[in-house]
Order: sequence, then structure tokens, then C-alpha cells
Amino acid sequence: MTASTSSSSGLEVLLSTLQNAGDVESTLNILSVLDELLSAGTERRVSYMIRKGASEALLTALVKFSRTLSPSYSVLLPLMHLLAKVGQRDCRIGLKAEEAGAVLLILHLLKHNVKHARRAAACLWVIQVFSSSVSTANLIGENHGLDVIFSLIPQYTTKHLHTIKAAVNAFAALLGTKANVCSAVSKGYISGLLRLYEDWHNNDTQHVAIAIRHALLHCLYKVTHIAAGRRAFITLGGIQLLSQTTQMCLLKKHLESLVEPSVQLMRKCFPKTPLPLSSDLSAYTFPIPGRPAAVPDVDVAPDESSGESDDEEADNTQEAENKDYDEDLETDLNKLGHHPGPQKPKDLLLQYSFLCPELSHDFQELDRDSEPEQSSALSSSDEDAVTDRAGSSSSSSSTSSLGSRAQAEMSTERQASAGGQDFHGPSSVLSTSPSIRTMVREAAREGSPALREDEQDDEEGEAEGSHHCTMLDRILQRHGACVAHHEPKLYCATAAKTKSIPGFSILAFPDFWGHLPPPGREPMAPRKPNVQRQKVLEDIRRSLNNDDIINQVVFELEDSSLQSPSDCLRFFSKFECGNLRKAVQVRRYEYDLILNADANCCQNTQWFYFEVSNMAADVPYRFNVINCEKSNSQFNYGMQPVLYSVREALEGRPHWVRTGTDICYFRNHFCPVRGRGRTTFYTLTFTVTFKHNEDVCYLAYHYPYTYSALKTHLKVLQKSVDPAKVFFQQQILCSTLSGNTCPVITITACPASRTWKDMQQLRNRPCVVLTGRVHPGESNASWVMKGTLDFLCSNDPVAQCVREAFVFKIIPMLNPDGVINGTNRCDLNSEDLNRQWCNPDPVLSPTIYHTKGFLHYLNSIGKTPLVYCDYHGHSRKKNVFLYGCSVKETLWQSGSAVDTVQLKEDPGYRTIPKTLDRIAPAFSFNSCNYLVEKSRSATARVVVWREMGVLRSYTMESTYNGCDQGIYKGLQMGTRELQEMGAKFCHSLLSLAKDMQPLYSWRLINHMDVDHSSQNCFEDDEPPCVEEIEYSQDCLTFKGADLDSDVNSNTVGADEDEEGDEGHRGANHQQGSIGQAQQSNVKGCLFPELTSIDTLGEKRNTLNGMSVPDKQITS
Repeated sequence: MTASTSSSSGLEVLLSTLQNAGDVESTLNILSVLDELLSAGTERRVSYMIRKGASEALLTALVKFSRTLSPSYSVLLPLMHLLAKVGQRDCRIGLKAEEAGAVLLILHLLKHNVKHARRAAACLWVIQVFSSSVSTANLIGENHGLDVIFSLIPQYTTKHLHTIKAAVNAFAALLGTKANVCSAVSKGYISGLLRLYEDWHNNDTQHVAIAIRHALLHCLYKVTHIAAGRRAFITLGGIQLLSQTTQMCLLKKHLESLVEPSVQLMRKCFPKTPLPLSSDLSAYTFPIPGRPAAVPDVDVAPDESSGESDDEEADNTQEAENKDYDEDLETDLNKLGHHPGPQKPKDLLLQYSFLCPELSHDFQELDRDSEPEQSSALSSSDEDAVTDRAGSSSSSSSTSSLGSRAQAEMSTERQASAGGQDFHGPSSVLSTSPSIRTMVREAAREGSPALREDEQDDEEGEAEGSHHCTMLDRILQRHGACVAHHEPKLYCATAAKTKSIPGFSILAFPDFWGHLPPPGREPMAPRKPNVQRQKVLEDIRRSLNNDDIINQVVFELEDSSLQSPSDCLRFFSKFECGNLRKAVQVRRYEYDLILNADANCCQNTQWFYFEVSNMAADVPYRFNVINCEKSNSQFNYGMQPVLYSVREALEGRPHWVRTGTDICYFRNHFCPVRGRGRTTFYTLTFTVTFKHNEDVCYLAYHYPYTYSALKTHLKVLQKSVDPAKVFFQQQILCSTLSGNTCPVITITACPASRTWKDMQQLRNRPCVVLTGRVHPGESNASWVMKGTLDFLCSNDPVAQCVREAFVFKIIPMLNPDGVINGTNRCDLNSEDLNRQWCNPDPVLSPTIYHTKGFLHYLNSIGKTPLVYCDYHGHSRKKNVFLYGCSVKETLWQSGSAVDTVQLKEDPGYRTIPKTLDRIAPAFSFNSCNYLVEKSRSATARVVVWREMGVLRSYTMESTYNGCDQGIYKGLQMGTRELQEMGAKFCHSLLSLAKDMQPLYSWRLINHMDVDHSSQNCFEDDEPPCVEEIEYSQDCLTFKGADLDSDVNSNTVGADEDEEGDEGHRGANHQQGSIGQAQQSNVKGCLFPELTSIDTLGEKRNTLNGMSVPDKQITS
């Protein structure tokens, strides 16, 4: 017989003997052996004992030794101690106890031993363990268990602290069921618990009963799981009491363990407050073809599929976060395989032929000296010509064809497109806000005094506009355009053609003036210890003491006539990309900010961008963005918002800089104006100290990048490229719902000559398709795209190699309307465009419809893209990384039974990520994954991979925050690093080029700066936030180790016969062992007679055939 078999037999013999032993001595010996095995063993050994029936044996022995007329507590005490230790590790202990008839038995033992502290403590620990089962806890509650145990919790005393702690913990355990909580609330136990907590707090001056106070908080936390409990808690002054006690605990370091549960309890019970809005619906509504003109403000459940950025982030609800991730992985081989989408008629696909100008261009300019105006690159005036070519190449008979849309584009400045009647066009003259005008006049030495906002009404006409233009000319002459590749006048002209829902007539100064990366790197902001707690307590005090509360609305997007007081900050957001719906001055230097939901819906509030002015220098202003929707954010991990100062810009420092202190992000007590299912809101709070008095500043979630900035940048690039080297052509893919154009750019190298060989080399270059900004709030994607465009149009020798190897088709902004109108996630049709790729609507989702059509066209002419990459931003992770698609890796991860050994899959999808990991400092190969999820089946990455057969179909995710690896570790990503990432992505494509030798020459390798030392230095995901973001979860979990130590301390002492002195020994242990303290005068005895519950009304009074009458147990 082997040792393991012998051991197993020995344990089984012990357990069998325990069940059948009749004498006390044998039972005590067996219990002693089992206790030694349990104490010396690991959790694995305990689990093994439970599997072998240890719980059942102990329960059987308990019932047997308890049913005598005079139970022997010399056996019962160690038996109950051992049962408590084993039972807390047995998830079925409650059900086993019911089957053994031990539940009501232990309740009777407790009732008859209320004056015996050690016996009562042992019974309470067993009840606590039994209550892990809902049905068992309910059974105890139905038989007045709550009443029995609550009566054992006295006011402050230094006697029998172990037993009191056991009683409070057992009471908390019983409150784990809804039925018991309802019973406790109806019987008024909340009032009793609050009085007990206050009494123990006030009288425990030596702090020997911290564990009991902590357990009382646990009871209060449990009993407020239902709405009636929270209402009673508030009505009885629970928040005021905990606020006072918490302030006292904060003064003493050793009371720290009481602060967090108190704060969590106050957060949980704080009454829900509707947002101070007239409607949850966005302030921006747009008439959608085929839908009612007015969208009613009705209760809407949150769209779980669009809760997070790129598609790869978890959904926004707590349930979604707790779901098994593997369940979302696609395991159907038929769906994982390559399945071409439904083929469109060839005549419809032919309409996209004009988007491949490199295939038809004859490059006649190569035969003569090239001049810029003869270049293949289009000037800004060529846009209509492109449109004419687009229209002539399309099928005029198809109402949904690209050609008809392109023809309509010729008149987009005069009328809306077919999808967008009644849109608002821009004013003929764009201006900056009144605050900016004042600063511009001062900087230009106009001599005009600062203008008050109520004096601006007369400045709306043409005369004011021309005067304003003259003023801007003077400021430009004085300060000069200091941002390379940015022309303020060109930006102004471009913005004048941009169409928005409200008809923006104001330019944000940073967009007009331009931005340069700050000269130095910006480290992540250190998180101040307990900053969230501090902010939450300030908010609670705000509700309890409103002496300094102002609560005055100082800005409202829908009310342009609102005049803010002269002594408060002034806000403005009615400009391109702007988002701020309302600002409320809470205190003198504190403001609650409410963001505008995505157009035509009442969700997706995260992105913000607004102007603030009229500030005082060196004063800390607190800003609370109170209706964020994501359940976590990099703001909890060192990320800061960005700030742009007009005064700094005019002094030659036009920088968006990271700013803010005391930053944290947590769930708040606000709710929608009208119910929206499980919608909860989160607060982003940060403090900004402005450098200058009367400055005009802009604050944003991330570095803004507007549609007008893109259009301006493309025009600048057109002028800057060398036509002898770069084939650059900008065309129009389609019009958006509101009539804005969606540009598509072709970039490649011009052929060396017009010879057949060189022209064929051009025609045969593989195609790379890049798209971006499908989610408007992901402005970092646009900065990465800008880096890609700048690099491809540069004179860099690597860029020339890349252009010679590939033809780039770039659609830099798939959601222009969303970007323009400051939405976070959706288009004007209130849909997430990156969930429309399976079957996009040509009218409601034209950019996706025509992008997919163009990809199908490339597929049909044998030019399936070698690489497709959709640029995104990620709000919950650091670094930059790729998501791809792999059948094998998806099946492996999901644990599918499919034999993947027989599956053949090209591993080339890993080539680009591996290359980027070598050459891009911000890139993390270890953060990449290649899993295909069911919930992402309609995204660009999956559809292009599945339907077009593009092996290297990616989503590139860029963090809003920074890096936790490599040379950028601990630094926040700026526009410089984001643009660098766009260039590095182009570098990585050379690893796919057929002719590797010339492209990977030593000179180019050195130029690319490979091996950046970030490999294998990473953190996969963020650790849990140091402070609890949520408050709905049970923040006070019971720990098994605590119970073990309590039980062990209860076994130390004199024999059970010395009952009168037992209680005094309990005070000999500190907390978990609760310490010695001076006795105080306490009215009444420790465990008063249970006159009110002397007889238990048992609803189930049979124990395995035994009758259990009151007062005694008989066989």
C-alpha cells in the first residue's frame, strides 16, 4: 500500500470513528488529531479533508453530543471550534448543516448559553459559517435568529469582547440575504446599530474594540443593500453620524481601518440626485432621414456594445466586467473562416475606380521639368475637379452610388446632402470668443479697454467681422505664425466651410493659432494618497453644511443669453469639437461640469473641450466633470487633462500641456434626469491653478484635433510635397449626413520614368489602407494619423523606400460629423459607426458604406490590401498596441475542442507587431492580442479580415495616458510621441516588402533606431485602483484567517467549569484578540435574559426525526 493510500485510509478511519464514537475521551482525542492536521496543513489539505467528509462527520458528532439532557461542553466546545474552522472553507456547509439537522440545534445551544461567553462565542461562529448559505441564513432568520443575536450586542463594555465581536459578525453574516435584510429594516435594527456604533465610538477611548466597531459598520453596510434600508439610514441621521466619526478617525492613524468602510457606506447611501438638466437628450439634435424629426426623451437602456473605446475595451456595466471573457470568443469555425461578403454588382463597384488615380495617371510631367502647379498633387482649388471626375466615373442610374453623391458634392456649400436637410451652415465670418477678442486687442495694441460680454451684442454684423479680420491680421503680423505646417488664415477659411448642427461661428483659439509640443517630457502625475476619499468627504460635507454653497448656473449651452456673475469663471464651448453643456458654480472656487451627450441620443459622455476665462492667478480651482460614463479611466493612473493658455501662446509658447492636481475618477451619486436602466455616472475631479490673471484658457480630455485642422493640414501637405518624388492626391469619398466631405488620400512614390518597367512596378505595388477617427472622442488617433501623413510626405529616406514599396489609401477621419459636433462615440445618427461594418446603410452610415465598397473594389481588381489598420484610442490601458485576428489563437484561448493542429494559418499577422516592438518606443508587443470576439464581429478589423481576406487587419490602440515600459516609462504621451508612432508604423511595413535587401540596408536600419529596449518590460493591465472606484460592491469581506485566530484565542483559558470568570479573560487580547482595558460602568449585564424571545417559534422543528421542543433537546 502506498503512503498516499495509507494516509487517505487513516483520515477516513478518523472521520468514521468520530461519527460512531460514544465516549468523551475518544472523541476528544480524534478532535485533537483533526485540529493538528488542520492547523499544520495547507488549504489544499483542508480541501482534501472536506472532500473526504470532514464537515459531515463533525455535524453528525455535533448533533449526537447535543441531544443529551446534559450536553458535555468539554466535547461540544472543541467540536464547534473545529466545525467553524472547517466550515468556513466548505462552500456547502450551510446545506450540509440543514441536512444533518444542525441549524436549529446550534440556535438552541446559543439560546441556552447566552450567559456563558465562551460557549456563546462558539455557537455564534458556527452560525456565522452556516449563514454562507442563503437558505440556511433564511432558516435562522425565520426562527428569530436575528433577534437572539442582536440582543447579545450590548453597549460599550470591556468584558467578553470576543463574544461581542462574534455576535456582530454573525449578525452581519445573517444579513447576507434579502429576506433577513428586509426583516432587520422592518424591525428597526438600523436605529439600534447606529446607536451601538455611536456608543462604541464615543466610549472606546483606548481603541481596544476597533474590530467590533468595524463589524458594526459591516452590519450597516449589509442592511443598506435595499432601498428601504438606505432611506432609513438617511432618515435616522446615519450620514451625519458617520461624517462626524470619520473626521475623528482621520485624526488618529491607528483608526484608519474604520475610515474606508465609513466612506464607502456614506457613498452607498447618499441619495441619488438627477443631473441638473431639463432633459437627458443631447442639446444637439439632427433630422435623420427616415426617422421622426423630433426624438422623444424616453427611458433608454444603455447600449452595452458601445460602452468602450476601440471596441476592445470592456462594456460599461459592472455585469459586463464580471462576465467570463472567454465566453465572448468566437468558436464557430464557419464564422472564423474567410467568408467574402455579398458581392455588389460590378457596375456599382466600378464607381470606386476613380479612387485609384495611380492606376490611370500617365505621369506626362515626368517628360518635362516639373513645376508645383503641374504636380499630381492637387491644390486647394482642385477639390471640385476631383468631384467632377468622381461623378463622371460613376453610374448615374444608381441612387445610392458614390457618383451621385460626388456630383451632389459640387454644391455642398449651397445646400445639404441628401441625408441632411435643415442643417446649419457656418457664418460667413468666423471669430473668436469675446474673451479672446479682448486679449487679441490688447496684444495688438488696439487700445480698446477690455470688453464686457454684455457689450458684444453689437459686434455680430459684417462690419464687425471685417474689423475682426483686420485685428487678426495685425496680431499675426505682430506675433507671426509660429507653428510649422499650420496656417491660421487657411484654417479660418477652411473652418468657414465646415458644417455643424448649431452652425458654429466661433473659432477656438488653439485650433486657429496652432500647437507645438512642449519642449520637455511630461511625467505621469503622482496620485496623492487618499485623494478620492478627500474629495468624497468634501462632497458629503457639501450636502450636510451648505453655508458656503452657491449652486449657481454660470454657463448653459442651450441658453446663450445667460450672463455669468463678474466674480466667477466664464465658460464657453460652442465651437468645433467643443463639449460642455452646463457649468454650475458650487463654491467660490469649485465648479460642477456637465457634458453634452452624443447628438440625437442621451449617452456617451466622456469627451470634453471648453474655454474658461476670468480667472485669478495662483488660485486652485476645482473642476468636477460629473456625468462621465466609463467605469474606470487612466485618470486614476497618472493621466492629466490638457490645457492651452492664450496668453502663453501669444508670448511664443503655443503648447497644449498636461495639467491638474488631486486627480481622481470615481462613481458618484448622480443619475439621469429620467431613468435609463443601469446607467451610472462617474466624477472626474481635478484642480487647476492658472498662471495668469484674466487669461483665456482651454481645457480638454486630450489633445483636440478638429475636422478643419485635418482639411487644413491636407492642403498644406499638398503644397509641400515634391511632385517629382511623391504622388499625393486628395479626393472625396462621399458626403456625410450633414454635408461635410470625407477625404481619401492616395500617397505613393512617383515612377522613376514613364517606361513600361517603371510604370508596371507602380501598378503592381501592394496596397495599404489606413483609416482613423471613427470614434470622435479618440483624438489621439488623429495625431497618430498626422504623424503617418507627415512621414509619408517627407524627404526621409525611409519614407521614400516605403512609398516605393506601397500605395497608401488613407481615410483619416471616418466620422467627420461626430468630430465637428464634439461627440464622444457616435455619428449624428446616434450609432457607433464601428458597429456598422457588416451591413452599413448608404444613407445613415455613408462613410462606412463607401469605405467598405472601396475595399470590395480593391478586392475585385486583385489589389486586396496587404495591410488594413484602423487607428483608435484606448482609455483604460497604457502604451500603444495592436489587435489583430487569428483563428488558432482564438480557439486556443476559448478552450475549444477543435483540433488546431490540423488548422493551417499564416503567422504573418504577427510580423508588424514584432517589428514595431523593436523600433517604436511607445509600442508594447505584450499588450497585443489576436482574438476574435463575438461582440466585435461588426467592427472594421474583423469584417475586413473575414470578408476581404486581409490577413493583417488591425486596430491600433493608442493610450490617452502614457507608457509603463521602455524609454517612455512613467511619461505621458504628447503629440510628439503620437506622431512618432504614426511614422514608426510606416517603418514597420518595410518588414513586409518583397525586396528586403535594399530596403533593409544598414543605413536605413540605423536611421530607424531599432531595438529601443522596451521589450519584455511591461505590465499587461492596470492593477486595481488604490481606492475603490465603485461603492456597490461589498467592501467589507469576511476573512477566514480572522475567524481562525478568534477561535484559537477562545480555546485558551481555564476549564469550562469556571464559567463565572470566563468573560474577564476575553479582555486579555488586542483586537482579533481584543486587548486589556480599564473597566467602565455599563448599565445592565453583558448578556441580559432573553425575555422577548424566550421561546423560539420554530418553522422547521425536526432534526433527522428528532423532536426539538423549547428549553431542552431530547431524543
